[in-house]
Amino acid sequence: MFARTALQLALWLQVALGQSLPKRGLQPFIPDSEGDLLFLLDSSGSVSYYEFSRIKEFVRGLLRPFTFGPSDVQTSIIHISTVPTIEFPFDRYLSSGAVQQAIRDTQQLMGDTNTGKALSFAKEKFFTDEAGARADVPKVLVWVTDGFSTDDISQPMQLLKDMGVTVFIISTGRGNYLELSAAASQPPEKHLHFVDVDDMPIITKELRDAIIDVIRAKRLRAVEITSSSFRLTWPRLLSSDTGYYVLQYAPADDPRRKLVKQVSGDHTTDVLSDLSPETTYEVVLVPESNEHYIPLQTTRVTTLEEEISPTRVLISESKPHSFRVSWAPTPDSVRSYQVLYGPLPGNSAKLLEVDGAHNSTVVENLAPNTTYLVTVAAIYKSGKEKALSAKACTQEESSKVRHLRFEDMGPNTLKASWDSADGPVLGYRVRCRRQTGPSSLLSVSPQIHSVLLTDLASGTANKVCVKPVYRNQPGKGLCRMVHMQHATAAQGYKHRRSA
Repeated sequence: MFARTALQLALWLQVALGQSLPKRGLQPFIPDSEGDLLFLLDSSGSVSYYEFSRIKEFVRGLLRPFTFGPSDVQTSIIHISTVPTIEFPFDRYLSSGAVQQAIRDTQQLMGDTNTGKALSFAKEKFFTDEAGARADVPKVLVWVTDGFSTDDISQPMQLLKDMGVTVFIISTGRGNYLELSAAASQPPEKHLHFVDVDDMPIITKELRDAIIDVIRAKRLRAVEITSSSFRLTWPRLLSSDTGYYVLQYAPADDPRRKLVKQVSGDHTTDVLSDLSPETTYEVVLVPESNEHYIPLQTTRVTTLEEEISPTRVLISESKPHSFRVSWAPTPDSVRSYQVLYGPLPGNSAKLLEVDGAHNSTVVENLAPNTTYLVTVAAIYKSGKEKALSAKACTQEESSKVRHLRFEDMGPNTLKASWDSADGPVLGYRVRCRRQTGPSSLLSVSPQIHSVLLTDLASGTANKVCVKPVYRNQPGKGLCRMVHMQHATAAQGYKHRRSA
C-alpha cells in the first residue's frame, strides 16, 4: 500500500514539474553525448499551421531519447520569419520534460522567409555565451524548411560551417537540390533529407543517429568527409597563449607518407585536403601545452569513394541570347570543368573553362530560338575526365516593345514612354491616330524611349502605337487607346490596350 502511494506521489510530482511520464516498454537512452543542438524552423507564412504542428511533433520525437543538462545536450530554437526570433536559449530547459513542453508550446510567427538573416543571427549572437552555448562542445544546426528563402543563404551558412557547425537540412517542399546540397554539411546523402511533412517520422532514427555521431563523447572526430578531404574537430584544450596543436596524418597502410601540420591553440577545427579516395587515414592530434601535459587524441577516418562528376546537368535562366548551365556534384578532386556548346544541327562548337570550385556558368552571345547541345566535362586532378551532355534552348527574341505607358504633361499633351525591345534595334516609330485632327508619325533613335504627343483634343479617343525597327526582321507594334477627358472634368486621361 505504501509503495503504491509513493509511486503515485512520484508520478504526480513529475507532472507538476512539467516532465513527461514514462511510456510503457523500454525507452531509448543515449549516453555520452554532449553538444549544442540548434533548430532553425521555418515559421513564415509559406508554411501552413498544420505543417508547422507536424514539424514540432517531428522535433519532439527526434529529441525524446536525449539527456539534457549543462554537461549533456542543450537545445534551442530560432524562428525563420521577417526578423529572426529566439524561442528559447540553449541553457533554459535542462530536462527532457521541460524541453518537450517548450516545443509543444511553440507558436508559429508567420511573416517572410528570411533564412539568411536567421543564419547570420545564429552566427553572430546565438552560438555565444549569452545564448547559453558552450565553447568546447560540438555544434549542430538542424534547418527544417519548405525549400524556399527570400534572401541569400550561401554565405552565412558557409560561415557557420567554417566555425565547425555541422549542418543538417530537412526539406518538406520542392527546394533547389543544388542550393540545399551545397548548404548542408558533406556528404549531402547523410546531411540532406527531402521528405513530405506527413512522412517526417520515417527519417527520425537516421537523422538522430547522424547527430549522435557528431556529439557523442568529447573526442577528436571527423565530419564533412568527402573523397579527398574531411574536417577534424576537437574540444578546446588550449588557447593561443597556452600552446598549439600538431596534426599528424598518414594512410594506415603506408605510414611513411605521414604529413604534419601545426594549428593555432585557439582553433578547434581544421580541414585536411588533397587526400586519396577510399583510403583510411590514421590521425593524431598532439596538444603542445606550455603549462602542463595533455594526452594526445587519435582517430581513424576513411575517405569516400571518388565522386563522379557531373552526374546532373541543369539548364536554367534561358533568355534569347544566353542561358545558365549548372552541374553537380563538385568534388574537391576536380581541377576544372570544360563547357562545350554548339547549335543543333551543326558542327561548330565553343569552349568555356570553369574553375573546379564552381558549379555553374552563364553561356552568352547565343542565337535566339535555337537548340544547343551542351557538354560539361570534369577534368580531375588525377588526369581523368568525365563528361555529361544536355540540350538547351534559347528563348524566341521579342520584337515588340514592352510596357507602353502615358504621363499627363498639361493641356492636350501626353508623354508616351516604353521599355526597349530585344535585339539590335535600329530605332522606333511612334504613330498617333487622333480622333480629330491629322495623324502623326515620329521616328526616334534606339536610345530614345519616350516622346511628347501634342494637340490631343479633350473628350477624344486617340490610338498610339510604338513599333521597333530592325534591319533583318519586322518589328511588332504595341498599341494603346488613350481617352482624353473633357476640359471641365478632373485633369487626366484614361487608356486601354487596343485590340
